[in-house]
Amino acid sequence: MINPFKSKKGLGRGLSSLIGDVEVKTTNDKISISSIIPNKNQPRKKFEKDSLDELSKSIKERGIIQPLIVRHSDDHDSKYELIAGERRWQAAQSAGLHEVPVVIIQADNLKSLELAIVENVQRKDLNPIEEAESYKNLIENFGYDQEKVSQFIGKSRSHISNSLRLLNLPIKLVDMIRNEKISQGHAKILIGLENSLLIAEKIIKKKLSVRQTENLVRMLKNGFKKKIKLKDSNIIATEKELADKLGMRVFLNTKKHRSGTLTFEYKGFDQLDRLISIIKKNY
Repeated sequence: MINPFKSKKGLGRGLSSLIGDVEVKTTNDKISISSIIPNKNQPRKKFEKDSLDELSKSIKERGIIQPLIVRHSDDHDSKYELIAGERRWQAAQSAGLHEVPVVIIQADNLKSLELAIVENVQRKDLNPIEEAESYKNLIENFGYDQEKVSQFIGKSRSHISNSLRLLNLPIKLVDMIRNEKISQGHAKILIGLENSLLIAEKIIKKKLSVRQTENLVRMLKNGFKKKIKLKDSNIIATEKELADKLGMRVFLNTKKHRSGTLTFEYKGFDQLDRLISIIKKNY
């Protein structure tokens, strides 16, 4: 039987290869569009309305050229769960179609997720956050590690690692990436920065390019380093001496007219209680 899906170069495993691993029960059959339910593991969350409208018009004129991939639903009798082709399914509903061509396969949850991820990655339909969440899903729920994801998707281990690191950014910043307010190139620069959200807001406000953002971050880092270097050696020595005795970080900042601040950074209430006890005992 000829597989209606062609793999693309650059991926570890193409869609046709994955479909070849499972039993194809029916191909190029038509089923009622109302008998199809969304894929609970669908990696793609965001669908552009304008793009869907264009596809809907095309489907009205030419029909659906490439069939949807579905499996029998485990949760709903007489229903089919969509594995790949949700964009076509949504557009077909808008176009008023009552039936759609499908390929019905036997697939477990892992295979369903693999097929959905591969289709979206091949089409470059996932935004950077959806892509990262897909890899995280494979790792946390299906026993993959980063090396296995790399081999499966056909992307470098560093790409997988950098993609996953995007999810460690502040939630508000993650939403900015998801909604395409800043690019993945911008986001990579912000990973690990304490003031990443403030810089992201500046990127949007000033419409900074990736290169301009790199220069901004470099300037901020260099400015911070200069401040550290300008600190008096006696102050640095005092900070170290206090830190060694108290077991916590100490920051001594002097201002004009012999004023300043002395800051203790404690980790846990035990350290705080000990510091308060020392102060009360000696003063």
